[in-house]
Amino acid sequence: MKFSEEWAVLDIYEKFEKIICVILSVMVAMIIVYATYKLGYHIFELFVKKGFDPVEHKSFKAVFGMIMVVLIALEFKHSIVKVIADNESIVQVKTVLLIAILAVSRKMIILDLKATPAITIFALSAVLLALGVVYWLMRERDDRLADACRELEGRDDS
Repeated sequence: MKFSEEWAVLDIYEKFEKIICVILSVMVAMIIVYATYKLGYHIFELFVKKGFDPVEHKSFKAVFGMIMVVLIALEFKHSIVKVIADNESIVQVKTVLLIAILAVSRKMIILDLKATPAITIFALSAVLLALGVVYWLMRERDDRLADACRELEGRDDS
């Protein structure tokens, strides 16, 4: 189906939703470009001006944290584009969970363990574990549904 045909069958709210997704996608793309530029500039400064030592923990955490920000933004943009391309009506919960897992993981990676209270580390670990369990449960459910659909399709063929 062509875009114009797909657009014609959408109701007013679905059209509104698609327009907002396109606007958000463009904005997130601009953030990704800017964040990538800043990352490149920061890495250039570290290598050329400061003699970057990748073994030095503070510099490594800073660079890796910036890379994770770009990856999180890319995943976020991918989820918005998927809503537009696949004619889905909302961003999938699994995608939001995955982005949250990436964000909490980033926080854990750049955390200064000496300056952070143990309760904060424990809380972040618990959040990460809970997000991981929920994501795993949702994948299990989706896998069971896919297996059931394949099984039904196999019965229809005979």
